Amino acid sequence: MAVWIDEGRPGIEGLPMLKQAHPKPKLTEINRNPNCLKGSQCSAFGICPTRLSTKLPAFYTIALPVQNRSSLLILQTSQRAAMATTRAPFLFFLLISFSLSGSSFATPRKTAAIYELKKGDLSLKVTNWGATILSLILPDSKGNLADVALGYEGIGPYIKGTANFGALVGRVGNRIAGARFVLNGTAYRLYPNDGKNSIHGGHRGFSRVFWTVKEKIDGEIPYITFYYHSFDGEQGFPGDLDVSVTYRLSAPYELSVIMRATPRTKATPVNLIQHNYWNLAGHNSGSILSNTVQIFASHITPVDDELIPTGSISSVAGTPFDFLEPKTVGSRIDMVKGGYDINYVVNGHGMKKVAVVKDDGSGRRLELWSNQPGVQFYTGNFLNHVEGKGGAVYEIHDGLCLETQGFPDSVNHPQFPSQIVNPGEVYKHDMVIKFSF
Repeated sequence: MAVWIDEGRPGIEGLPMLKQAHPKPKLTEINRNPNCLKGSQCSAFGICPTRLSTKLPAFYTIALPVQNRSSLLILQTSQRAAMATTRAPFLFFLLISFSLSGSSFATPRKTAAIYELKKGDLSLKVTNWGATILSLILPDSKGNLADVALGYEGIGPYIKGTANFGALVGRVGNRIAGARFVLNGTAYRLYPNDGKNSIHGGHRGFSRVFWTVKEKIDGEIPYITFYYHSFDGEQGFPGDLDVSVTYRLSAPYELSVIMRATPRTKATPVNLIQHNYWNLAGHNSGSILSNTVQIFASHITPVDDELIPTGSISSVAGTPFDFLEPKTVGSRIDMVKGGYDINYVVNGHGMKKVAVVKDDGSGRRLELWSNQPGVQFYTGNFLNHVEGKGGAVYEIHDGLCLETQGFPDSVNHPQFPSQIVNPGEVYKHDMVIKFSF
């Protein structure tokens, strides 16, 4: 039986996040922490007893895969019970036994599940873990169906994986320099999970939590709405925040993504991003460098070596970032260090056409619309032998992302469009993805 531990808050010394134990482990060897203080006894959770402090979270989440690989059973245990295991690891397994037997001793279970929306021969599968898109299947010009969204096999790898395949990331997607910002005179320190910087909301952002299904409607215009409540101080961000995302098949071969967020107690930055990786030839078809891309943006926000915006806005004219006219992804990628991973300043205001992608082999075409000021063009530069669904193995440039968004690190650049949302205001981020073939 494999077990994952997730602490849910930053700043806990000695406790690995989502660390997997080996099947049938010896209790004294589970998740042994190589950094334990000399002479300390490692617990079943890998916590140094000498480092236990009030930094420990109120709850730990334990995820157990069930027989159906598409589901995970989620148990929660209190801080007191967790601390007890530092001296008696057997109690950890006793706790699981009580929980599985339905004892009132346990908090309610949460389960990762898969939901499908269908409209004709367009099929979308999503999960409440990270409000994640798992697959999107549609025909090509010859009527052959293929899944054009990269992803993992089953739910388990999404718990452990770091690629954010198809996830809804936040509270603030993309990077924040130094994992800190100042808002209304108060300095906020975030969880650094990209070197010294924060990315995609921290190590346990919205892509790494369970969302609640608020509504699922089948029929002529099928849709599903997920909801998540982000508490004040989660990953260091200020204020309680109610968040929702709706995936809707609004027309033949058309996917709408409707993101909303409402601060309840404090002003807070919000930048929700749908982080799907596309390969229009099929998720297992290899490189996207031959895809033709057009991005309706005359400027970019240049970045430093850590991919943090410098604060300037530069024209794409005469640079390899110019996709105002359709060009193949690979035509000039060698001129861009590491590949494309840059925010484009989208031309126009309101709901507007952002980008077009075309795969000549399949004839599939993707047209992206959004109401956001920016779009991150990313060419899968960090994919490196990632085991995907159906036996696929994803390598560098096997998928591309077009992530509509506010500008990265806008909280530290007042000249950028503000991403601050105040109580009484509603953050609105809309996307429409139109497919043709």
